[in-house]
Amino acid sequence: SRHFMFVLQVGDREDSNLYISVKLKAAAEIGINATHMRLPQTATEEEILQSIRNVNNNSSVHGLIVQLPLDSVNRINTEKVTNAVAPEKDVDGLTSINAGKLARGDLGDCFIPCTPNGCMELIKQTGMSVAGKRAVVIGRSKIVGAPMYDLLLWNHATVTTCHSKTADLAAEVGKADILVTGIGKPEMVKGEWIKKGAIVIDCGINHIPDSTKANGRRVVGDVHFASAKEQAAFITPVPGGVGPMTVAMLMQNTVLSAQRFLQAHEPGKWNISYTKLNLQRPVPSDIVISRSCVPKPIDCLASEIGLLSYEVELYGKTKAKVQLETIDRLRAQADGKYVVVTGITPTPLGEGKSTTTIGLVQALGAHLNRNVFACVRQPSQGPTFGIKGGAAGGGYSQVIPMEEFNLHLTGDIHAITAANNLVAAAIDARMFHEATQSDKALFNRLVPLSGGQRKFSPVQINRLKKLGIEKTDPSTLTEEEITRFARLDIDPESITWQRVLDTNDRFLRKITVGQSPTEKGHTRTAQFDITVASEIMAVLALTSSMEDMRQRLAKMVVATSRSGVPITTEDLGVCGALTVLMKDAIKPNLMQTLEGNPVFVHAGPFANIAHGNSSILADKIALKLVGPDGFVVTEAGFGADIGMEKFFNIKCRYSGLRPHVVVLVATVRALKMHGGGPTNLELVEKGCSNLRKQVENAKHFGVPVVVAVNAFKTDSEAELQLICKLAKEAGAFDAVPCTHWADGGAGAVELGKAVQKAAEAPSKFSFLYDIELPVVDKIRIIAQKIYGADDIELLPDAQHKVDLYTKQGFGNLPICMAKTHLSLSHDAEKKGVPTGFVLPIRDIRASVGAGFLYPLVGTMPTIPGLPTRPCFYDIDLDPLTGEVIGLF
Repeated sequence: SRHFMFVLQVGDREDSNLYISVKLKAAAEIGINATHMRLPQTATEEEILQSIRNVNNNSSVHGLIVQLPLDSVNRINTEKVTNAVAPEKDVDGLTSINAGKLARGDLGDCFIPCTPNGCMELIKQTGMSVAGKRAVVIGRSKIVGAPMYDLLLWNHATVTTCHSKTADLAAEVGKADILVTGIGKPEMVKGEWIKKGAIVIDCGINHIPDSTKANGRRVVGDVHFASAKEQAAFITPVPGGVGPMTVAMLMQNTVLSAQRFLQAHEPGKWNISYTKLNLQRPVPSDIVISRSCVPKPIDCLASEIGLLSYEVELYGKTKAKVQLETIDRLRAQADGKYVVVTGITPTPLGEGKSTTTIGLVQALGAHLNRNVFACVRQPSQGPTFGIKGGAAGGGYSQVIPMEEFNLHLTGDIHAITAANNLVAAAIDARMFHEATQSDKALFNRLVPLSGGQRKFSPVQINRLKKLGIEKTDPSTLTEEEITRFARLDIDPESITWQRVLDTNDRFLRKITVGQSPTEKGHTRTAQFDITVASEIMAVLALTSSMEDMRQRLAKMVVATSRSGVPITTEDLGVCGALTVLMKDAIKPNLMQTLEGNPVFVHAGPFANIAHGNSSILADKIALKLVGPDGFVVTEAGFGADIGMEKFFNIKCRYSGLRPHVVVLVATVRALKMHGGGPTNLELVEKGCSNLRKQVENAKHFGVPVVVAVNAFKTDSEAELQLICKLAKEAGAFDAVPCTHWADGGAGAVELGKAVQKAAEAPSKFSFLYDIELPVVDKIRIIAQKIYGADDIELLPDAQHKVDLYTKQGFGNLPICMAKTHLSLSHDAEKKGVPTGFVLPIRDIRASVGAGFLYPLVGTMPTIPGLPTRPCFYDIDLDPLTGEVIGLF
């Protein structure tokens, strides 16, 4: 059953227990799941309010009833407690919001208190038309009298309310065609007061002495029944009249609440408001555009797209993290359509993949009325102050606020820095301690005495199991087992784990560690990488759950022992701490586009030494939230030969998700460069060879390709049309020029329509290579099929690693090529479609936790440097407004 009711009781009053049992029985009879929670008489107001808040936040509860009176030994403000119930769950209709809506006549948008609602139902059952009749209500309580007045009024009766101060009660009652009483005075209303043929509804429950009854009393109403029934056309008995109707209405309200909830949360329909762009000419700078637009509060956006309040953790007003439990809640929901945006081989200026991703999402959402999500990478902060500037898209297609996006965001990259460097510290410290202690001393410190005995921690027991030692008591280990357990015996030459920093600092490319006298001469040369190159970033991007991340972090290989055994973070005992440092980073970050579409910004692994794609978790949550008719658009770093190939062969292999469409972004400027120069159509046609090859690369995977020609104001119509024509000839499903940089989503509507059509086209996705093939064969397939190489050549280091990793059992991992993105070949100078080359593989490294091997083709700087005049010259803070100045 989808309907769910919750009854909260304070204390243990006998009458309350009786009423609750009646409600629970009625719920059971019609198939409503009901829960009864009883707080003790000692409950404080805050405890009661906290219980109510918990139920408010539970999306499976549709009706919350607070049983009155609250029977507590503490002072409790009943009004405050009643109003703490979420109005949409207030099936008793007692919150001020529901009461106010009823008083104002918004009957379709509120819950009507159950007793008046039951009375109204009884009145209607008589067949008498209420409109224009005179109605008298005696009593003005919140539960009966006041709402009864409102209900009769909005059913068009002429209503008088009588109460203890009314002058001539009998005369007022005599005018009534409809009489409703709720005063708690036994048999006060006499039959002779009542107009002949009136309808009498008696809500009173009063006890009067009666010696014939076992308990010495009986129940009567506010009306003297015997005399009144002679006058009235219809009259309700007490008991057995209004009471059962009240319970019936409570059930009806609970069902209504569930219906409203399901309509509001109807899978596949977001109730989302889009932000209208105010397009300026000429197009201002990115930061000016970003500033000119007021973002929606992020909690509003979250509720628009169907996230529940407890699934969202706010970081200020424009950023939030989304809990992974969302996937479990939406497990039964079908996924949306999955689109990946990639590009031709780029110029150093980039081709606008991010801009196209955002523009397409703005078009599909704000202009084509689809549920749509963008999933993009979080940029490294290093280049923000160095050379490149931001990565939030551009023009009228960006993620806002752009300074939040390009700076700390929610601190995920800092968490990775902390986790990565904890591993680095653990490696050097362990080598130092092993070099300066005997086996016994090492063991006694690793497994210290506590309360007179030694005890292994869980991570140490895992290490013992790995060594094949099935023991849990430290005192039972043999000398030989103690040595095997305590000594990792790391070969310093084999360490592959580097320290990281999210700053462009060229002087950290090669360093010496351990120079202080306290390290007793244990120095070694090492290096820093930029944080986004850390394997932990790749793990974050490829993980599928908290448990999976824990396992991947534990499997990361940091070095090899002198006897050739891989050493992991689990062997170092640090893997649990890494999971703790990463526990918040695993949750995707929610932001928005300029036009108010949702964006997940999550993970940004290096696009050459790692796989250059945002996280699997963000895609999975987004695909559930958009529903079967929605779209999720994600972006793969660099050209299709790198980002897209890794998206398919690595990301899709681990996620199990199957993309529906590839969007391939091209620019006239880049195609001219591939054609060999800056001018004329001939060069564009020549340069289209690169576009043709990248279309072919996408089609290797069996997914339809739509080419998006990202138009600049300097491009001629003839150039744009020529590219579209050549793209279709090359096998693209469609090709369309786009102007989203200048026009926002409106400039990508044709692209959006083409993507929608392509998503319906038949596709048969397949991987490029089988994971079980030998390492060399996998590399050769990528080099020949995607890059167009004649063959590959393994240099001695690479050949040694192939042998080592195969022996260590890592040979069946997918391949992540580390190659220049500026050419299809390994030579950045070779444009267009180079042929007749052999791809040299200099070395191979393993990211065992992330789950890939990465062959190095040529040399890769893994931490950028600063130019003579870095971006930071222009960056400052306005102390009056708190705004960032000079960011791009």
